[in-house]
Amino acid sequence: PRPGTPAGAWRAHADAVQHLLDGPDADRPFTHPHAGTHPLDQAVAQFYTADVFMHTWDLARASGQDVDLDADRCAAMLAGMRPIEEMLRASGQYGPAVPVPDDASVQDRFVAFIGRDPAWVPPARA
Repeated sequence: PRPGTPAGAWRAHADAVQHLLDGPDADRPFTHPHAGTHPLDQAVAQFYTADVFMHTWDLARASGQDVDLDADRCAAMLAGMRPIEEMLRASGQYGPAVPVPDDASVQDRFVAFIGRDPAWVPPARA
């Protein structure tokens, strides 16, 4: 990717994160007021990667693309987040859950849990 493009900016960002993980401080403590203290490499695996995964849906939908998130990862994240739902919502980082039918796909249940409407599509551009 060329510098100055979205793909180039992402590549530079991903390379910087990887540099941190490959460096001598990868196991240094990382502290977050809502998540506690973890070694940096574990925090990246648990929080950063999850955040990128969640926002994959946002970016795909906002740009009018279909998105098919890994169902096993959706299920695992949903199972891990349900027990801490109150803390997640209180953090202000998640909106209210969106109701979905009982037979909704695991992806739809996951994105609804994190406050997205699985049926949302961007408005048509004129």
